[in-house]
Amino acid sequence: MLETLSARLQAIAARLRGQARLTDADLDAALREVRLALLEADVHFRVVKTFVARIRERAIGSAVLDGVRPGHQVVKLVHEELVDILGGERHALRLGPGPAVVLLVGLQGSGKTTSSAKLAVRLRRDGHRPLLVAADVYRPAAVEQLVRLGQQVGIEVVTGPTGTPPAAIADAGLAAARGGGADVVIVDTAGRQHMDQPMMAELEGLVSALQPAESLLVLDAMTGQEAVRVAETFHATLPITGLILTKMDGDARGGAALSIRTVTGVPIAYLGTGEGMDALEAFHPDRLAQRILGMGDIVTLVERAQEGMDREEAERAAQRILESRFSLEDFRSQLQQVKRMGPIGQLLEMVPGAAGLAGAAQAAVDDGELRRVGAIIDSMTPTERREPHLIKAARRRRIATGSGTSVAHVNRLLRQFEEMQKLVRQLGSGGSRPGQAPRLPGR
Repeated sequence: MLETLSARLQAIAARLRGQARLTDADLDAALREVRLALLEADVHFRVVKTFVARIRERAIGSAVLDGVRPGHQVVKLVHEELVDILGGERHALRLGPGPAVVLLVGLQGSGKTTSSAKLAVRLRRDGHRPLLVAADVYRPAAVEQLVRLGQQVGIEVVTGPTGTPPAAIADAGLAAARGGGADVVIVDTAGRQHMDQPMMAELEGLVSALQPAESLLVLDAMTGQEAVRVAETFHATLPITGLILTKMDGDARGGAALSIRTVTGVPIAYLGTGEGMDALEAFHPDRLAQRILGMGDIVTLVERAQEGMDREEAERAAQRILESRFSLEDFRSQLQQVKRMGPIGQLLEMVPGAAGLAGAAQAAVDDGELRRVGAIIDSMTPTERREPHLIKAARRRRIATGSGTSVAHVNRLLRQFEEMQKLVRQLGSGGSRPGQAPRLPGR
């Protein structure tokens, strides 16, 4: 997420932190680099100008704190200004007594229909009972797409016969929600390839008829400043209450995320961070600012772990580690749980100090390394997974053939797992005295 901008700002921050004394020339040079980094990331020039001016003003006017390097103070100011332009506080949806209507609007191709299903999954996870309404009656297969997504995630989708006006379908959705106990009705509306008067008039009619609790504009972050212009136009016509930025898992320069809140005044509510139905992340300005500066985001990482990992399975794995019984079956299970948390590159971005490894780790995953590991383990018998020391040369060749890999790949996995088992045995058998770090292999 914002990979290029993040790398540039982290390099600048690292240089600033290392300076015990910060001259005016140093500050000018650093802010010039910050300005270039933001402009290259496609941040709106007015936002960049204000951002840099505010940091300069605050840096010059700040008293130097005892024991704190001036460079650290400037990095702190950059972080605070990032949080400010991103909106300051989390925008939580205001869902009153049900059924509350959430209207999703946007141009065609922005990911609106998929975001509707993702939002339903997100709200269900937060304790709500959502229902989806397929009111995009113009795009071919839009209704069918939402119905398929609803079936995939187990959420009811209300549709209408061909030719039914969107407002009538939305009314039917409200009636179904009242009768079925749903407390949130998510309405997927029609988009167009470009702004046009009939489209906006239809949306105005829907807003007037439904009185939605939230009207969320879905924007493609990869369109850069075009997303900002679209947001301005929609906001001038409709009472937009929040934004969903999709495709934030790509680099896409991503400057729209930093510009859009300041330019439009509309808060960002969610970020689309992947293709999975659970890849819709609540937007927290302070957390994104931390990730951009390489400070990590432990809170979101813990939330991902709570959502994606089976607690009972994790406890069983921990117990097996303590009992020195951790096997390749356990390893495969843990890999599957980590994959459910999201792309490994995103997870490393949330670990303080590990953001620099995110690109290489994601490249390894994209190159198929985890798939190879999974295929190798799947090609073993249950006995071989539990007792890998039984796997001799002939079996290794069979496993390599069955997994579509090479004997070298199998050997490497078994060697790495053997090293891990040595450490696990030491941890589980009390190989180190209480309060003493365990002795690592080879030491």
